[in-house]
Amino acid sequence: MKALTRLTSGLMVFIGLAIVVRTIEAGGGPAALGILVGILFVAAGAGRLYVSRSRERDAEEEER
Repeated sequence: MKALTRLTSGLMVFIGLAIVVRTIEAGGGPAALGILVGILFVAAGAGRLYVSRSRERDAEEEER
């Protein structure tokens, strides 16, 4: 389950970056919808990675 969470989180970050790049490539400005959606995807994926890693650390500390 941990590996699947990391995989989907990484995919969210990658998709978000792809959306941002595609929007910039198409001439979108800083307030374009694609930029905002892409940034939200990156933030959500990075947040999920952060939370999953902190939970793993907490679980390791409880085992000790």
